[in-house]
Amino acid sequence: MGRWQDMSREELEEQYSPSRWSPRLHPDAVVAAHEEAVTAGTRRAQAATQTLLHVPYGDSDGEKLDIYLPTDPSGTFPVLVYIHGGYWQCLSKDVSGFAAPALVSQGVAVVAVGYNIAPKGNMDEMVAQVQRSLAFLVQQYSQISGVYLCGHSAGAHLAAMVLSMDWAEYGVTPDIKGAILVSGVYDLEPILHIYVNDVLNMSWEAAQRNSPMLCVTGAVPAAVACEVLVAVAQHDSPEFRRQSQEYCQALRLAGWTVSLLDLAGVDHFDIIEKLSQDSYVLTQVILNMISRT
Repeated sequence: MGRWQDMSREELEEQYSPSRWSPRLHPDAVVAAHEEAVTAGTRRAQAATQTLLHVPYGDSDGEKLDIYLPTDPSGTFPVLVYIHGGYWQCLSKDVSGFAAPALVSQGVAVVAVGYNIAPKGNMDEMVAQVQRSLAFLVQQYSQISGVYLCGHSAGAHLAAMVLSMDWAEYGVTPDIKGAILVSGVYDLEPILHIYVNDVLNMSWEAAQRNSPMLCVTGAVPAAVACEVLVAVAQHDSPEFRRQSQEYCQALRLAGWTVSLLDLAGVDHFDIIEKLSQDSYVLTQVILNMISRT
Protein backbone atom coordinates (compact mmCIF):
# COMPACT_ATOMS: atom_id res chain seq x y z
CA MET A 1 0.00 0.00 0.00
CA GLY A 2 1.26 3.47 -0.89
CA ARG A 3 1.63 6.48 1.37
CA TRP A 4 -1.60 8.04 2.61
CA GLN A 5 -0.52 11.33 1.02
CA ASP A 6 -0.83 9.66 -2.39
CA MET A 7 -4.36 8.38 -1.81
CA SER A 8 -7.48 9.97 -3.25
CA ARG A 9 -10.12 11.25 -0.83
CA GLU A 10 -12.20 8.18 -1.68
CA GLU A 11 -9.30 5.84 -0.82
CA LEU A 12 -8.58 7.70 2.42
CA GLU A 13 -12.22 7.55 3.46
CA GLU A 14 -12.18 3.80 2.84
CA GLN A 15 -9.06 3.40 4.99
CA TYR A 16 -10.41 5.55 7.82
CA SER A 17 -13.89 3.98 7.89
CA PRO A 18 -13.37 1.08 10.35
CA SER A 19 -16.83 -0.36 9.75
CA ARG A 20 -15.96 -1.17 6.12
CA TRP A 21 -13.24 -3.61 7.22
CA SER A 22 -15.25 -5.91 9.47
CA PRO A 23 -15.84 -9.37 7.96
CA ARG A 24 -18.69 -10.00 10.43
CA LEU A 25 -21.37 -7.57 9.33
CA HIS A 26 -22.36 -4.85 6.86
CA PRO A 27 -20.80 -1.45 7.80
CA ASP A 28 -24.01 0.05 9.22
CA ALA A 29 -24.85 -3.18 11.00
CA VAL A 30 -21.46 -3.50 12.70
CA VAL A 31 -21.73 0.05 14.10
CA ALA A 32 -25.27 -0.65 15.38
CA ALA A 33 -24.11 -3.95 16.89
CA HIS A 34 -21.22 -2.16 18.61
CA GLU A 35 -23.52 0.42 20.19
CA GLU A 36 -25.84 -2.37 21.30
CA ALA A 37 -22.97 -4.41 22.79
CA VAL A 38 -21.39 -1.57 24.79
CA THR A 39 -24.79 -0.34 25.97
CA ALA A 40 -25.89 -3.79 27.17
CA GLY A 41 -22.48 -4.42 28.75
CA THR A 42 -22.64 -1.12 30.63
CA ARG A 43 -26.16 -1.87 31.90
CA ARG A 44 -24.93 -5.21 33.23
CA ALA A 45 -21.96 -3.50 34.87
CA GLN A 46 -24.12 -0.91 36.60
CA ALA A 47 -26.47 -3.60 37.88
CA ALA A 48 -23.63 -5.71 39.26
CA THR A 49 -21.19 -3.17 40.74
CA GLN A 50 -21.08 -0.29 43.20
CA THR A 51 -21.11 2.91 41.16
CA LEU A 52 -20.80 6.68 41.44
CA LEU A 53 -22.42 8.04 38.28
CA HIS A 54 -22.20 11.49 36.67
CA VAL A 55 -19.46 12.77 39.02
CA PRO A 56 -18.53 16.28 37.77
CA TYR A 57 -14.85 17.03 37.23
CA GLY A 58 -15.50 20.42 35.60
CA ASP A 59 -18.24 22.93 34.84
CA SER A 60 -19.30 21.78 31.37
CA ASP A 61 -22.20 19.35 30.87
CA GLY A 62 -19.88 16.81 29.29
CA GLU A 63 -17.29 16.93 32.09
CA LYS A 64 -18.51 14.01 34.15
CA LEU A 65 -17.19 10.62 35.23
CA ASP A 66 -18.82 7.26 35.90
CA ILE A 67 -16.90 5.41 38.62
CA TYR A 68 -17.18 1.65 39.13
CA LEU A 69 -15.74 0.77 42.51
CA PRO A 70 -13.87 -2.46 43.28
CA THR A 71 -15.66 -5.14 45.27
CA ASP A 72 -13.73 -4.15 48.40
CA PRO A 73 -12.91 -0.41 48.12
CA SER A 74 -11.73 -0.07 51.73
CA GLY A 75 -7.99 0.03 51.02
CA THR A 76 -5.98 1.41 48.13
CA PHE A 77 -6.72 0.21 44.61
CA PRO A 78 -5.53 0.71 41.02
CA VAL A 79 -7.87 2.45 38.60
CA LEU A 80 -8.41 1.84 34.90
CA VAL A 81 -9.51 5.08 33.24
CA TYR A 82 -11.48 4.28 30.08
CA ILE A 83 -11.77 6.86 27.29
CA HIS A 84 -14.43 5.99 24.73
CA GLY A 85 -14.14 6.13 20.96
CA GLY A 86 -16.68 7.24 18.36
CA TYR A 87 -14.46 9.37 16.10
CA TRP A 88 -14.61 12.25 18.62
CA GLN A 89 -18.30 12.73 17.76
CA CYS A 90 -20.30 9.69 18.93
CA LEU A 91 -20.80 7.49 22.00
CA SER A 92 -20.38 8.64 25.61
CA LYS A 93 -19.31 7.59 29.09
CA ASP A 94 -22.89 6.35 29.60
CA VAL A 95 -22.12 3.29 27.44
CA SER A 96 -18.50 2.89 28.52
CA GLY A 97 -18.68 0.76 31.66
CA PHE A 98 -18.81 -2.63 29.94
CA ALA A 99 -15.28 -3.62 31.03
CA ALA A 100 -15.99 -3.02 34.72
CA PRO A 101 -17.25 -6.44 35.94
CA ALA A 102 -14.11 -8.33 34.90
CA LEU A 103 -11.90 -5.71 36.57
CA VAL A 104 -13.72 -4.69 39.76
CA SER A 105 -13.90 -8.34 40.78
CA GLN A 106 -10.09 -8.29 40.76
CA GLY A 107 -9.87 -5.15 42.91
CA VAL A 108 -9.53 -2.61 40.09
CA ALA A 109 -11.73 0.50 39.94
CA VAL A 110 -12.94 1.55 36.48
CA VAL A 111 -13.64 5.16 35.54
CA ALA A 112 -15.41 6.06 32.29
CA VAL A 113 -14.55 9.61 31.20
CA GLY A 114 -17.07 11.94 29.60
CA TYR A 115 -15.88 14.73 27.33
CA ASN A 116 -17.53 17.22 24.96
CA ILE A 117 -17.69 15.42 21.62
CA ALA A 118 -17.88 17.38 18.36
CA PRO A 119 -19.45 19.58 17.22
CA LYS A 120 -19.88 20.92 20.76
CA GLY A 121 -16.25 20.21 21.64
CA ASN A 122 -13.12 20.72 19.54
CA MET A 123 -9.91 18.70 19.59
CA ASP A 124 -7.98 21.02 21.91
CA GLU A 125 -10.88 21.02 24.35
CA MET A 126 -11.28 17.23 24.36
CA VAL A 127 -7.58 16.70 25.05
CA ALA A 128 -7.69 19.26 27.88
CA GLN A 129 -10.81 17.67 29.38
CA VAL A 130 -9.22 14.24 29.59
CA GLN A 131 -6.21 15.77 31.34
CA ARG A 132 -8.48 17.65 33.74
CA SER A 133 -10.45 14.50 34.53
CA LEU A 134 -7.26 12.69 35.55
CA ALA A 135 -6.07 15.57 37.73
CA PHE A 136 -9.48 15.61 39.42
CA LEU A 137 -9.43 11.86 40.02
CA VAL A 138 -6.08 11.75 41.76
CA GLN A 139 -6.86 14.85 43.81
CA GLN A 140 -10.24 13.52 44.96
CA TYR A 141 -9.40 9.89 45.61
CA SER A 142 -6.32 9.33 47.73
CA GLN A 143 -6.96 5.55 47.67
CA ILE A 144 -5.75 5.28 44.05
CA SER A 145 -2.53 3.28 43.96
CA GLY A 146 -1.86 3.71 40.25
CA VAL A 147 -3.57 4.90 37.06
CA TYR A 148 -3.92 2.78 33.92
CA LEU A 149 -5.24 4.54 30.83
CA CYS A 150 -7.33 2.61 28.34
CA GLY A 151 -8.68 4.19 25.18
CA HIS A 152 -10.37 2.82 22.10
CA SER A 153 -10.09 4.38 18.63
CA ALA A 154 -10.52 8.15 19.15
CA GLY A 155 -10.21 7.39 22.87
CA ALA A 156 -6.82 5.75 22.24
CA HIS A 157 -5.74 9.00 20.60
CA LEU A 158 -6.85 10.99 23.66
CA ALA A 159 -5.14 8.54 26.03
CA ALA A 160 -1.94 8.75 23.97
CA MET A 161 -2.01 12.55 24.23
CA VAL A 162 -2.02 12.23 28.03
CA LEU A 163 1.40 10.55 27.86
CA SER A 164 3.03 13.78 26.67
CA MET A 165 1.22 16.25 28.92
CA ASP A 166 2.75 18.86 31.20
CA TRP A 167 1.06 18.63 34.60
CA ALA A 168 2.67 21.73 36.16
CA GLU A 169 -0.47 23.88 36.09
CA TYR A 170 -2.45 21.23 37.99
CA GLY A 171 -0.05 20.90 40.88
CA VAL A 172 -0.44 17.14 40.66
CA THR A 173 1.10 14.44 38.47
CA PRO A 174 -1.00 11.28 38.20
CA ASP A 175 0.94 8.07 38.77
CA ILE A 176 0.29 6.65 35.30
CA LYS A 177 1.70 3.15 35.44
CA GLY A 178 0.29 1.85 32.17
CA ALA A 179 -1.57 2.74 28.99
CA ILE A 180 -3.57 0.36 26.82
CA LEU A 181 -4.16 2.01 23.44
CA VAL A 182 -6.62 0.04 21.30
CA SER A 183 -7.05 0.59 17.54
CA GLY A 184 -6.12 4.25 17.76
CA VAL A 185 -5.27 7.17 15.48
CA TYR A 186 -1.93 8.75 16.38
CA ASP A 187 -1.38 11.10 13.43
CA LEU A 188 -4.39 13.33 12.82
CA GLU A 189 -3.30 14.82 9.51
CA PRO A 190 -5.10 12.22 7.33
CA ILE A 191 -8.32 13.03 9.23
CA LEU A 192 -8.22 16.57 7.83
CA HIS A 193 -8.93 15.19 4.37
CA ILE A 194 -11.99 13.02 5.07
CA TYR A 195 -15.64 13.26 6.16
CA VAL A 196 -14.72 13.00 9.86
CA ASN A 197 -13.36 16.55 9.77
CA ASP A 198 -16.68 17.88 8.46
CA VAL A 199 -17.87 17.67 12.07
CA LEU A 200 -14.55 18.21 13.87
CA ASN A 201 -13.67 21.30 11.82
CA MET A 202 -10.05 20.83 12.85
CA SER A 203 -7.30 23.07 11.46
CA TRP A 204 -3.90 21.81 10.30
CA GLU A 205 -2.32 23.49 13.35
CA ALA A 206 -4.75 21.76 15.73
CA ALA A 207 -4.04 18.41 14.05
CA GLN A 208 -0.29 18.95 14.48
CA ARG A 209 -0.36 19.90 18.15
CA ASN A 210 -2.80 17.08 18.97
CA SER A 211 -1.03 14.25 17.12
CA PRO A 212 0.61 11.85 19.59
CA MET A 213 3.15 10.87 16.90
CA LEU A 214 4.49 14.43 16.98
CA CYS A 215 4.55 14.63 20.79
CA VAL A 216 6.55 11.49 21.54
CA THR A 217 9.95 13.09 22.13
CA GLY A 218 8.62 15.34 24.88
CA ALA A 219 7.26 12.32 26.73
CA VAL A 220 10.56 10.66 27.65
CA PRO A 221 10.70 11.55 31.40
CA ALA A 222 7.45 9.68 32.06
CA ALA A 223 8.63 6.62 30.16
CA VAL A 224 10.52 5.12 33.08
CA ALA A 225 7.39 4.47 35.14
CA CYS A 226 4.82 3.74 32.43
CA GLU A 227 4.28 0.59 30.38
CA VAL A 228 2.47 1.11 27.08
CA LEU A 229 0.55 -1.52 25.15
CA VAL A 230 -0.52 -0.63 21.61
CA ALA A 231 -3.21 -3.08 20.47
CA VAL A 232 -4.55 -3.41 16.94
CA ALA A 233 -7.11 -5.73 15.36
CA GLN A 234 -6.45 -8.19 12.54
CA HIS A 235 -9.43 -6.64 10.73
CA ASP A 236 -8.50 -3.01 11.30
CA SER A 237 -7.73 -1.25 8.01
CA PRO A 238 -4.15 -1.14 6.71
CA GLU A 239 -3.96 2.55 7.69
CA PHE A 240 -5.12 1.91 11.26
CA ARG A 241 -2.62 -0.93 11.49
CA ARG A 242 0.16 1.24 10.06
CA GLN A 243 -0.58 4.03 12.54
CA SER A 244 -0.42 1.60 15.47
CA GLN A 245 2.85 0.07 14.28
CA GLU A 246 4.52 3.41 13.62
CA TYR A 247 3.41 4.94 16.91
CA CYS A 248 4.66 1.88 18.78
CA GLN A 249 8.00 2.17 16.98
CA ALA A 250 8.25 5.91 17.75
CA LEU A 251 7.63 5.28 21.45
CA ARG A 252 10.23 2.52 21.51
CA LEU A 253 12.84 4.74 19.85
CA ALA A 254 12.13 7.44 22.44
CA GLY A 255 12.87 5.04 25.29
CA TRP A 256 9.40 3.96 26.36
CA THR A 257 8.56 0.46 27.56
CA VAL A 258 6.13 -0.47 24.81
CA SER A 259 4.74 -3.57 23.12
CA LEU A 260 2.47 -4.12 20.13
CA LEU A 261 -0.36 -6.64 20.45
CA ASP A 262 -1.83 -7.73 17.11
CA LEU A 263 -5.07 -9.49 17.96
CA ALA A 264 -6.27 -12.18 15.55
CA GLY A 265 -9.90 -12.80 14.72
CA VAL A 266 -11.27 -9.41 15.82
CA ASP A 267 -12.21 -6.17 14.08
CA HIS A 268 -12.15 -2.52 15.13
CA PHE A 269 -15.25 -3.00 17.28
CA ASP A 270 -15.20 -6.38 18.97
CA ILE A 271 -11.54 -5.88 19.91
CA ILE A 272 -12.85 -3.61 22.68
CA GLU A 273 -16.36 -5.05 23.23
CA LYS A 274 -14.84 -8.32 24.44
CA LEU A 275 -13.35 -6.58 27.50
CA SER A 276 -16.64 -7.51 29.14
CA GLN A 277 -15.37 -11.14 29.13
CA ASP A 278 -13.09 -12.36 31.93
CA SER A 279 -11.35 -14.85 29.64
CA TYR A 280 -10.67 -12.47 26.72
CA VAL A 281 -6.96 -12.16 25.96
CA LEU A 282 -6.91 -8.35 26.25
CA THR A 283 -8.74 -8.49 29.60
CA GLN A 284 -6.10 -10.89 30.87
CA VAL A 285 -3.24 -8.77 29.46
CA ILE A 286 -4.61 -5.70 31.28
CA LEU A 287 -4.97 -7.58 34.58
CA ASN A 288 -1.45 -8.97 34.17
CA MET A 289 -0.08 -5.48 33.51
CA ILE A 290 -1.79 -4.13 36.64
CA SER A 291 -0.62 -6.99 38.86
CA ARG A 292 2.93 -6.68 37.50
CA THR A 293 3.31 -2.92 37.89
